[in-house]
Amino acid sequence: MNENDCPSCNQALEWTGQYHCTACQRDYKKVGFCPDCHAELEKLQACGAANYFCSSCNELKSKSRLKFEFQPLD
Repeated sequence: MNENDCPSCNQALEWTGQYHCTACQRDYKKVGFCPDCHAELEKLQACGAANYFCSSCNELKSKSRLKFEFQPLD
């Protein structure tokens, strides 16, 4: 199983500027959640590196510990 699979049909999502499932014809956004408090994280990008910040915990979170979900764009 690919880490970027469609949550509806489990087909691999394509990157077209956003995540797109050709089978379902739906677009998705990838959202990270804090492993400690489960709040949605803010993605911070600078100099080619991505970091994730939890506003609830008020700290940066390690990408390896995060839970990611694909949410449909409507």
